[in-house]
Amino acid sequence: MFRGIHAINVDDKGRIAVPSRFRAQLDAIGDLRLVVTIDTESPCLLLYPFAEWESIEQKLQALPSFNQVTRRIQRLLIGHATELELDSHGRVLLPPLLREHAQLTKRVTLLGQGRKFELWDEHVWQTHRGQWLNENLISDGLPAELEAISL
Repeated sequence: MFRGIHAINVDDKGRIAVPSRFRAQLDAIGDLRLVVTIDTESPCLLLYPFAEWESIEQKLQALPSFNQVTRRIQRLLIGHATELELDSHGRVLLPPLLREHAQLTKRVTLLGQGRKFELWDEHVWQTHRGQWLNENLISDGLPAELEAISL
C-alpha cells in the first residue's frame, strides 16, 4: 500500500525521483515499472505499478466501445497511458505532454493512494487541497459507504 505525501523536484529533463520507501515496495513486488496516465477529473497524473495497471486496462478494454462515455474514458486513460521504468537512481522520466496536462513545474507533490500514486503540481495541489478542506461535505450528503466508516 502506498501512503503519504512527498514534495519532489522535477529535474530539467522532466524526471522525478521516486521516494526510497516506495522504491522498496516496488522492488518487493519484483517489478520496477510504472504506468502513468492522466486523471480524467483533476489536473494531475496517476501512477500505477505495472501489474496493477494491467488489471485496470483489461477492465477498461472490456467496456462497450459503442457507449460514448466509456469510449471517452478508454481514449483518455488508455490513450495517455505510458510505461515508465525506474532508472538506477530511482527516477522516472515523465512524458512532456503528460507534464503539460498536469501543469507540472519544478515542484510537485506525490500522494500515495493505496494501489497508486497521484502526482500534482505543488501549487495546484495546495489550491485544490485548500478548497476541499473548506468544503462542507456533510451538507452535501455523504455516500452510505462513507457513513459506515468511523475515523
